[in-house]
Amino acid sequence: MSDELVQASRSPESLEALRRVTLADYALHIAGLLLSMGLLSVLALIINYIKRDDAAGTIYHSHMNWMISTFWWTLFWMVVSFVPSLVLAVVSFGLLSFLFVIPCIWYLYRMIKGLLRLLDGHPMP
Repeated sequence: MSDELVQASRSPESLEALRRVTLADYALHIAGLLLSMGLLSVLALIINYIKRDDAAGTIYHSHMNWMISTFWWTLFWMVVSFVPSLVLAVVSFGLLSFLFVIPCIWYLYRMIKGLLRLLDGHPMP
């Protein structure tokens, strides 16, 4: 069944509920990085996994997948960059320790990009 048919078969209330959950997830992911050192992002990730099946066939499904993959790729790059950043911070007396921030900036970029596309009513690629 095509995405348009699946989305058309849903009630406007259920689509609006999915939209609100997706907006809240983006807010939690962004706040998680800025305010809680990632703890709110873990909560948002759990919600993403729970609601992803409910969102199948809608634009919100692509947003859920976008947030999930962004979270895991960011975590991967933070783990990979931790040791080199630590060594560079010691060797350069802290001047190159900002390299650890690059995955965080990428994370924020992807979350803000997804949020803007959601607000415009577009799915994620």
